[in-house]
Amino acid sequence: MTRSILITGGARSGKSTLAERKALGPRGRAVYIATAMIYEGDDEMVARIAEHRARRGEGWQELHAPLDLAAALRSSDGDLPRLVDCLTLWLTNLMLGGKDWRAEVQALVKEIARQHAPVVFVSNEVGAGIVPETRLGREFRDAAGWMNQAVAAACDEVWLAVAGYPVKVKPNEHSF
Repeated sequence: MTRSILITGGARSGKSTLAERKALGPRGRAVYIATAMIYEGDDEMVARIAEHRARRGEGWQELHAPLDLAAALRSSDGDLPRLVDCLTLWLTNLMLGGKDWRAEVQALVKEIARQHAPVVFVSNEVGAGIVPETRLGREFRDAAGWMNQAVAAACDEVWLAVAGYPVKVKPNEHSF
């Protein structure tokens, strides 16, 4: 398996399913690093998380990392591949929490280079749609685009999921 992979795409494009297959690979076990935060009364997010867990099935260890993703990668870097799902939820948490998202993205990029065990990142491609109506929406769209570019540059491979089909965007230049 490649050391680091970014899989991006639109909503319900199949990116998480592709990432799960890549992370489990031949070992059949992996670490799932979840970035979602459940806010009070957000039953829809609770249902999404339940759907993801049911689809994944057995073979997953879970680690919750809604803010300090670099630390989660450091602490989980061992024998098992990791799946981070998803970077755009992580970015949302940082922005809504008033964190310096640029510094956090740079810390993540540096941490990717230090990883020994494989890691697969999932992120949404949000810049291909309409221009958001609100300032925060436009700031988020731009931040997600910059984050995706930085992580893509740091990863060995980049895939785009389109209607359930993966398209390789950045080829693997070295495997381990």
